[in-house]
Amino acid sequence: MPTRIVISPGKYIQGPGALEQIASHAEGYGEKAFIVSDEFVMAMTKKTVNKSFSDSPMACIAEVFRGECTKPEIMRLKTIAHDKTCDVVVGIGGGKTLDAAKAVAFHVRKPVIVVPTIASTDAPTSALSILYTEDGVFDEVLMLPKNPEVVLVDTKIIAEAPV
Repeated sequence: MPTRIVISPGKYIQGPGALEQIASHAEGYGEKAFIVSDEFVMAMTKKTVNKSFSDSPMACIAEVFRGECTKPEIMRLKTIAHDKTCDVVVGIGGGKTLDAAKAVAFHVRKPVIVVPTIASTDAPTSALSILYTEDGVFDEVLMLPKNPEVVLVDTKIIAEAPV
C-alpha cells in the first residue's frame, strides 16, 4: 500500500463574519500585519479589517495589489512589507491576490494568512504561487516550502461574491 501524505494549511477557519476576527488570528505572528488586496476587495473589506485591528494591540498597514501576480509586483510589495517591518502578510481576495501575498511572505520570510473572497481556485490552501507576465500570460510556478499558516474563509463574503 502506498504512503499517503496530507499537506494542508496550519489552521483553517470558516464561518459567516469570520473576517471580523482577522486581527485575533494575526496577533500570534507579531506586531504588524501587511494587508494586500486589490482596490475592489479593499473597498469592500476595509471597514471590517480596520475595526478588527483597532480592537487589537496589533497594527496593520494596507497596500493595493495591482491585479497581476508578476515578479515586479511581488518585488514592489516585498519592498513595502520589508521597509514597514511587517511580521505577517495577509492576502484578501481572489487567486492572483492570494498567490501574490504568499509569494511576498515567502520572499520576506514571514508567515502568511489568506482570506479568499471567491470560491473558484485552490490558491487559499496551496503551497505555490502562479506567476504571470505583465501581459497576463503564464510565466512560472513558484513552489513554496509550506502552505499558508492560516486560511480564513468568511462564508458571508463567499456567498455574496459575484458568480
